[in-house]
Amino acid sequence: MTWVSLYEVVTSPRITTESSVIKFFLSFIAGGLVGLNRERHKQPAGFRTHILICLGSTLLMILSIYIPQTYFNFQNGDPGRIAAQVVTGIGFLGAGAIIRLGTNVRGLTTAASIWLISAIGLAIGAGLYVVSLIMVVLALFTLVMLERTERRFLPQVNVKTITLEFNNSNFPEDQIREILKKVKIHLNDFNVTVYNNGSNHTEIKMIVKIPEEIKLSELLSLFNSLDKIKGVKIT
Repeated sequence: MTWVSLYEVVTSPRITTESSVIKFFLSFIAGGLVGLNRERHKQPAGFRTHILICLGSTLLMILSIYIPQTYFNFQNGDPGRIAAQVVTGIGFLGAGAIIRLGTNVRGLTTAASIWLISAIGLAIGAGLYVVSLIMVVLALFTLVMLERTERRFLPQVNVKTITLEFNNSNFPEDQIREILKKVKIHLNDFNVTVYNNGSNHTEIKMIVKIPEEIKLSELLSLFNSLDKIKGVKIT
C-alpha cells in the first residue's frame, strides 16, 4: 500500500476493513497514553481500562456509520444513535472509579478521563483524527502539567473528622482553636455534645480541612496534650 492509497483510506468517509484497522490502532495509542497516566497514579481505572474504553467507543462509532452505509433499508437511519448510548453507558464506569473515603472523595479526575477517552474514541471512529490528536494532547497536558502547577500553587487538603472526648463538661476550647490555628487547619464545623450521666462526659466533633503535609501522628500528639483529654480519633 502506497502513501497515496493509505491517505485515501484514512480520509475516506466510507467504512472499510483497512480504515477500521487504522482507527483501532489510533484508539489503542490514545487510550494507552491517557491510561498510563492514571496507572501511574495507582487509580482503579488505568492503562488497560482506558484502552478498552477507547477501542469500544471507536467500534461503536464505526458500527453506527457502517450500518446505514451498507444496508440500504437503513439509509435514513441515524448514524449517531448507537454512538449516543456510549455517553450514557460510560457514566456507569465513571461512577465505579469514584471512591468515597470517609469525608473525602477520590477518583473524580479518573472518572473524567474515562468520559473524555470515550469521546476521543468516538471522534476517531468518525474520522476526526486531528481533533482527536488535539484532545489527547490537551488531556495529557491537563493530567501532567496542570497537576504539577496545582500542587505547587494550590496546596492539597484532606477533609477529616476529628473527635475529642473529655472527662469534664468544661473543655479547653481556646486551646483547641489555638492548635488548629497553629497547624493551619481550616475548621468547617464544630459540634459539642455533653453527656450528663454522672461523669460529665463531653464529645467534640470537628470537620476540618487538613493540609497534606501535616502528619497525623503530630496532630494526635498536640490534641493528647490538652487538659482532661480522654481520647482522640481522626477519621
